[in-house]
Amino acid sequence: MNDAKTGTPWIEHESRAAVLAELHARPFVPLKVPRRIYHFAFETNRERAAADRAAVAQLARDHGAEPPAADAKFHYLILGDWRLRWEQHTEFATYTWSTGVDAETPFRHPDPVAAGDIAFQQPGPLIVATHLSVTGADTPLEDIAALFKSQSLCVIGIGKESAHAFVDFAVDSHGFTRMALRVRRASPMEAGRLAQRMLEVETYRTMALLGLPLARAVTPEISAMEESLSDITHALSAGQDPQSNQALLKRLSDILAANEALATRTAFRFGASRAYHALVKNRLDLLQESKEGEYPTISNFLSARLDPAIETCNAVEARQTRFSTDVARTTNLMRTGLTLDMERQNSALLDDMVRRTRLQMRLNRMVQGISVAGLAYYVVGLFAYFAKGLKEAGVLPATLSADMAEAIAVPFAIAVAWAFMARVRFLSKRAAKEELGD
Repeated sequence: MNDAKTGTPWIEHESRAAVLAELHARPFVPLKVPRRIYHFAFETNRERAAADRAAVAQLARDHGAEPPAADAKFHYLILGDWRLRWEQHTEFATYTWSTGVDAETPFRHPDPVAAGDIAFQQPGPLIVATHLSVTGADTPLEDIAALFKSQSLCVIGIGKESAHAFVDFAVDSHGFTRMALRVRRASPMEAGRLAQRMLEVETYRTMALLGLPLARAVTPEISAMEESLSDITHALSAGQDPQSNQALLKRLSDILAANEALATRTAFRFGASRAYHALVKNRLDLLQESKEGEYPTISNFLSARLDPAIETCNAVEARQTRFSTDVARTTNLMRTGLTLDMERQNSALLDDMVRRTRLQMRLNRMVQGISVAGLAYYVVGLFAYFAKGLKEAGVLPATLSADMAEAIAVPFAIAVAWAFMARVRFLSKRAAKEELGD
């Protein structure tokens, strides 16, 4: 990019263009009164989103209109008497069809798809189908209210009383939730903005509630795992043999793995529900609701129904986290017990080894004593032969017999034998130290 004044070259951040474009990615479309609008939201993923973009491009070409760009998240098409607003979101796509033909009477044409007025390729499972009727101030408020279910009807003033909004969040016989927008003094641009925010409230409300069925579905699984953990804890407190503790530790590991897999499966949905819930609150704030007569506001109605659902999801998620902590704590306790058992076994084994070593040392001393006696015996025997030879040679005195000489030699033989064995022990110990040193 070059500076317009100086022509200085700048190096742009790689995401700057995308960030700037995001502010204008989904512009408001002016809305003429009267109008009938049909809003659909479909669940998509990466593959479905690509196919959906291709289908919208083909729809545009079939009607001689400009197809969306390859990276577009929003596209507006004029298809004869109809207008199509197409948007792609992270996990869903929306089709908003509108026309001014036969729009004077609210909800006179309940299903344009079945009537063949509009046709398009469904990109995924249907999540939202809303019929919004936009009328002028000449339509009495009571006449519009009579078209809804009185038990759940919400009527509010919006946009500083520039319009009235009606919604009962009930599904009619054609599968649509009905809304009405009674424009009093709003410009076409403001009317378009109010209509889009009303549709966003319904879309995000429905997306936020997708976490509730999942929370209800996983609750029995969590309860079963908690019961298993309780059984393991009781078995652990009762005391088990090491082999049984190993089996309990394996069960704990399996339970922890199952809970982690369950938490991974629910984390995205619960997080998305909280995010959509925040978007609902934001859109209601932007509508600037004001109470109309005896009717409840949309915020009050949803606070009594949507908020508890989100809190249920939060409670299940917190329960999963707490359960993981409990399993980890129980596992640590069990491992501590197994470690203590191993230490006791090792201590007993060491005591047995010490006892055996002492017995071995006693035996060695006994063997050494016997060895000294045996060696002394053989030395004395050899000296006896030597003394007899000396006696016959006349070297020894006549008064000193060979037996007496042999008896005199016994203490010396014992001393020599003991010194020899001591030397052997010394050399053995030094050799052992040198081997350990190596």
